[in-house]
Amino acid sequence: MSEQQADAVVVGSGLAGLVATYELTRAGRKVVVVDQENRNNLGGQAFWSLGGLFLVDSPEQRRLGIKDCAELALQDWMGSAGFDRDDEDFWPRQWARAYVDFAATIKRQYLHDLGLRFTPVVGWAERGGGFADGHGNSVPRFHLTWGTGPEVARIFVEPVLEAEKRGLVEFRFRHRVDEIVVDDGAATGVRGAVLADTDLARGVASSRDVVGDFEIHAGAVVVTTGGIGHNHEMIRRNWPTERLGPAPETMISGVPAYVDGRMLGIAEDAGASLVNRDRMWHYTEGIHNWDPIWPDHAIRIIPGPSSLWLDANGNRLAPPNFPGFDTNSTMKAILSTGHDYSWFILTQSIIEKEFALSGSEQNPDITSKDLKFAAKSRLAKGAPGPVDAFARHGVDFVVRDNLPELVAGMNEIARGPKLDLQHLERVISARDGQIDNKYSKDAQIMAITNARQYLGDKVVRVAKPHRLLDPAHGPLIAVRLNVLTRKTLGGLETNLDSQVMRPDGTAFDGLFAAGEVAGFGGGGVHGYNALEGTFLGGCIFSGRAAGRTIARG
Repeated sequence: MSEQQADAVVVGSGLAGLVATYELTRAGRKVVVVDQENRNNLGGQAFWSLGGLFLVDSPEQRRLGIKDCAELALQDWMGSAGFDRDDEDFWPRQWARAYVDFAATIKRQYLHDLGLRFTPVVGWAERGGGFADGHGNSVPRFHLTWGTGPEVARIFVEPVLEAEKRGLVEFRFRHRVDEIVVDDGAATGVRGAVLADTDLARGVASSRDVVGDFEIHAGAVVVTTGGIGHNHEMIRRNWPTERLGPAPETMISGVPAYVDGRMLGIAEDAGASLVNRDRMWHYTEGIHNWDPIWPDHAIRIIPGPSSLWLDANGNRLAPPNFPGFDTNSTMKAILSTGHDYSWFILTQSIIEKEFALSGSEQNPDITSKDLKFAAKSRLAKGAPGPVDAFARHGVDFVVRDNLPELVAGMNEIARGPKLDLQHLERVISARDGQIDNKYSKDAQIMAITNARQYLGDKVVRVAKPHRLLDPAHGPLIAVRLNVLTRKTLGGLETNLDSQVMRPDGTAFDGLFAAGEVAGFGGGGVHGYNALEGTFLGGCIFSGRAAGRTIARG
């Protein structure tokens, strides 16, 4: 066996890898971090995220009158996850209980001690399928980081860089792992290819030109390389056709090109158990980025509940398929039409109050932690600057003064059937007729009214109900919505110490996994549905477990 070069080698310099490295260096352990991208990409996907975190019974919730508790959160989690596999869901069930407990107890303090702060309004994401014990958040739990994703990464990047100065951390960028080294049944290192150096900016697709090879031996190997979100071929191969319908013909990518899923197969070849590979989390509200960074760069609209959602034929989606309610149910409904896109119809009043865009770069006021800029941006008349830019430049947006012109514009960009003006007028007029009273039989109008009972939604998130065809709220806006690829919910099976399992149910000595590559814990802690704000938190929780376990020796 070659001489050990470190206590651990961490494969991947994203959030989960940074957290594991942070915990290891706190205990004085030496770590080598390898990544196929350059140093500019330190922090991985977390840098590009909105920075939302799932917390339970937080001070922010209590100040807004939100009554939450661990028991309610666990009921929501289990109702959403729908665990139904005896073997593959054994560890995910345990991870779910452990993670909800973490979110309800020490998670906020752990992050607060590192310098993380939150904005005062808690968001209500993934509101669910309509049943108390089914999918969805019963109350708002989406805590937006003051500083968004880059701030979540920063609180771990900075202590890791300090550890690098002390000689505890060695980064080897542009090192692509091709094999996990296994000796006598234990993972003892990694080997792979050195890629040509590059100074490309963060997120830009880099070359795979090989200029050398390498081998690193360590006391433990921690895989933290993310999921399959930019590997459309792998997504289609694992797509749950029976559950969601046929895989979309057109997909746009919500993650950079390096999110390729390579390490899943490499770990499986080494003897790791890979479970729940058909579970994934993609969004139906994707739009093409008019100013792209990576190939097929997509942005997700994070909508309030008021936009009218139509399928490609111009028919209204049935409950609970309203904006922000049930992602997988809506995906199934859209794909059942034989087309892979849908439409929002809304007004200027709705876009100004209800449209948010995913991503740190799409929220410069909060990302920059500039209070004056944020107040001016959020309180100013008109849509936020990034949203307005998409409305003006985005290929998926149609903005017109009246419905006939709107429908004509929609038909210019439709990838499928041409929409009928008279049909859309009937659909919209029927919805508008439900606005005249404070009560309604229209389930979406009822949902809007319910949302406005929450102070946070009423003040900053949900527009006052109005007729879509009322010129006073115009112009009219249509948005073509595409399937945006994002998260892998299955992955490497791990126990509660983040140690990888073998297919026979035994622990894989020396091999650990954290973050998305481990299904954010256990090989699928979310089950079939995510409650949002849970991805970054899953990286933190599982990376923390890996680092602390290895540090204990």
